[in-house]
Amino acid sequence: MTFDRQALGFGYGEHAVFASDPWATRGRLYSEAGSPTRSDFQRDRDRIVHTTAFRRLKHKTQVFIAADGDHYRTRLTHTIEVAQIARALARALKLDEDLAEGVALVHDFGHTPFGHTGEDALHEVLKPYGGFDHNAQSLRIVTKLERRYAEFDGLNLTWESLEGLVKHNGPLTPAGEGTRGPVPQPILDYCALHDLELASFASLEAQVAAIADDIAYNTHDIDDGLRAGYLTFEMLEEVPFLACLMREVHDRYPRLESSRFTHEIMRRQITAMVEDVIGVAQARIREIRPQSAGDVRLAGRAIATFSEEMSETDRQIKHLLMTRIYRHPEVMRVRQGAASIVTDLYRAFMADPLLMKEHYWIDQIAGMAEPARARHVGDYLAGMTDTFAISAHRRLFDHTPDLR
Repeated sequence: MTFDRQALGFGYGEHAVFASDPWATRGRLYSEAGSPTRSDFQRDRDRIVHTTAFRRLKHKTQVFIAADGDHYRTRLTHTIEVAQIARALARALKLDEDLAEGVALVHDFGHTPFGHTGEDALHEVLKPYGGFDHNAQSLRIVTKLERRYAEFDGLNLTWESLEGLVKHNGPLTPAGEGTRGPVPQPILDYCALHDLELASFASLEAQVAAIADDIAYNTHDIDDGLRAGYLTFEMLEEVPFLACLMREVHDRYPRLESSRFTHEIMRRQITAMVEDVIGVAQARIREIRPQSAGDVRLAGRAIATFSEEMSETDRQIKHLLMTRIYRHPEVMRVRQGAASIVTDLYRAFMADPLLMKEHYWIDQIAGMAEPARARHVGDYLAGMTDTFAISAHRRLFDHTPDLR
């Protein structure tokens, strides 16, 4: 049976001239026949959702260890919130929603167990071998480590999805800086095969996914911080933007219970930030007048970003979160224990690779040179959930830190 894609629509509404065209992708590393019922960006999004890496996000820490309570964000719930905001921004700007959602859904694939604590610990032990970068690890997962398809490793995503994954936070150059210094070697290695044009900006779809990430965690980390007791409403008044929102809610609902009061603040915060980004993007589009997605990449600056006023609010919120939550003594105690788990496991697996019973290349690792073995151990550790890492540590060591 044949299909008329334009007649069926497939959710492909009116798109701006500068949006990424799902029917004119730059292609995949390994050539594949197109689908009669889905665009290539829809297929990318669907492949991302069906991965092992995506499912693992439900047991990976965002800020608070999952054992602290059922209602704190995990990497998975954070990712879903980012995707929802990214789609809203993409729809408002007439972009390709499927590409924006796909980049949002995949952006945290490379995160380790225990959030940034695990990443810092893994980076430290891997420093002699190039270190660890979660963005580069995300690329390794979708191009190499996922083992689902008969004809290739990874997911064989489109050029646009991979570009968005690698460059959603801005251009990268070999002589410049990645998130932890020089551009990670896994990114350079992949670009030698499939050039992602690191020096240019990413598509506008990737840009809205990146700013959606900021909006999501600025909001939900406040929510989780209030729930945990590390933040109080009085502390939120340190940020004028939040103080204004609280006065607005209190004036309208003077007797509102605290949980509803919090939600009303958060929903207004998201709305204000989303509308700010839309306004800035529309103004920059009028100024730059991009006539294609290529023009967006060559614009020389980001289009989807906060206004100067909202950027200052963003800085104030991040400072509040850093001082009141991320560096709270109790959080730091848990972080220290989590870091020791990652470090202990790394040393144990390097000494005896056969301890990694579930690793795909377990039969070959012992005979590898040390740098290659270290990278495989890093892959294995980065793929662990919090619960799996704790269980593995308890199996191998007499004492495992209490992370509650």
